[in-house]
Amino acid sequence: MTRRLLLSYLSLAALVLLCLEIPLGFVYSRGERERVVNAAKDEAESVSAYAALSLAAGRAERDLPTRVAHCAERIGGKVVIVDAWGAPLATSHPVDAGVSGGLAARPGIAAALRGTSTVDVRTSTIGGVEYLSVAAPVGQEARPVGAVWLTVPTRTVHERVHHVWLLLVLGGLAVLTAVAVVGFAFARWAGRPIRELEQATHDLADGGRFAPVTVTKGPPEVRSLAAAFNHTAARLAHLLASQRAFAGEASHQLKTPLAALRLRLENLEPDIAARARGSLTAAVTETDRLARMVEHLLAMARLEEHAVIPATVDLGAVCAERHRTWQPLFAREGVSLVLFAGSVGPVLAVPGAVEQIMDNLLSNALRASPVGSTVTIELRLQARSRRALRDGRPRWVDLHVTDEGPGMTEEQRTRAFDRFWRAPGAPKGGTGLGLALVQRLALASGGEAVLRAAATGGLDVVIRLPSARPSGEAGPGPGGDRPRRPRRQAPALPA
Repeated sequence: MTRRLLLSYLSLAALVLLCLEIPLGFVYSRGERERVVNAAKDEAESVSAYAALSLAAGRAERDLPTRVAHCAERIGGKVVIVDAWGAPLATSHPVDAGVSGGLAARPGIAAALRGTSTVDVRTSTIGGVEYLSVAAPVGQEARPVGAVWLTVPTRTVHERVHHVWLLLVLGGLAVLTAVAVVGFAFARWAGRPIRELEQATHDLADGGRFAPVTVTKGPPEVRSLAAAFNHTAARLAHLLASQRAFAGEASHQLKTPLAALRLRLENLEPDIAARARGSLTAAVTETDRLARMVEHLLAMARLEEHAVIPATVDLGAVCAERHRTWQPLFAREGVSLVLFAGSVGPVLAVPGAVEQIMDNLLSNALRASPVGSTVTIELRLQARSRRALRDGRPRWVDLHVTDEGPGMTEEQRTRAFDRFWRAPGAPKGGTGLGLALVQRLALASGGEAVLRAAATGGLDVVIRLPSARPSGEAGPGPGGDRPRRPRRQAPALPA
């Protein structure tokens, strides 16, 4: 912001200086040119009058050379007086015979012999005079008896004009320097509270502790904005702290009575009649469901409380470990669990997020899968397009968990990530928080979670995570980015 403000100040100052100094320079150049021309014309008329008197008195040969020499010395130029036929009467400098014969043909002398005074001025680009000559008739304009032609050196005028232009340029640079110094100080003064406000906003967005910004510096509008930001950020921090505290405290406080309730229900089992055993089992199931809901709420509260940074995770190793852990439970329920383990390399994820994602997805898939069906875990490395290679986009690794259950409609898949939402006809035991937690963990890891309809009629849950492999590193398969064909691990036989 300081740079842009300073640039605007300098641009405005430069525009004002150009609008003032350029016309001033040209006005001064034109005034100098007119002054020199008028002085040369006056000198030519004076010599012309003196020559006319000398010719009339018959003293031209005696008086004119002296007068011409004095005039040339005074103006520092050259003076020539010719008669009515163009022959030189007196010159301030030696003139060759060839040159003297062609004096009458010069435009200025020829016009003066016809009774017309002429001025020949040639100027430079910036208004300086480069050449000046004046011709005036001698005697009456109707019947001149000769002509006076003089040339004035313009070096002094030219240097004076250049000197003025140089002073204007130096003055403009001095003004721009002063504007730059003052503008930089003002821009820093105006931009410092905005930079502090920007830093506080980034800290708040990154999950840092809220620290009020200073509201006593800067323009009034910035101070008002800082005060509004402090008020809004304080309210937001209070609301977030209250929400986290409530979720964490409620989850902790509910765990102990839930454990005691389950223990009491289990102790009642020997004293319950056979016809009431179904109700007792349902009560124990609901108690377990409530306990899982409390665990999920506690996990969400911890995720929101700490702004964790994604780290490198070996996705293939985690999937293999969770496959070994869950396979006996799937076999006991008569469902096959298959892992397509491909070499996809490490990914970036929140520490512990992949394990929680896998546990929630496999738990949901097991509840939704009928006996004799198959649940598939597959890893896929997304090949990079040429456009992604050019603009440096990251590669992605997709984790697919596919079941052969009843699946979901498009509307149900849209609402599946809402908290506490459960699909109609869903198996008992769900909390409605599993997929919501999965989505939060995927987003916190820099990825996303998507629900798709599986080709087998069930649900295909896709967790997309950013690859941790450097962009310039070749992939494991041919061509660098193409993964090798995944290796299928045989499922355990159902128990």
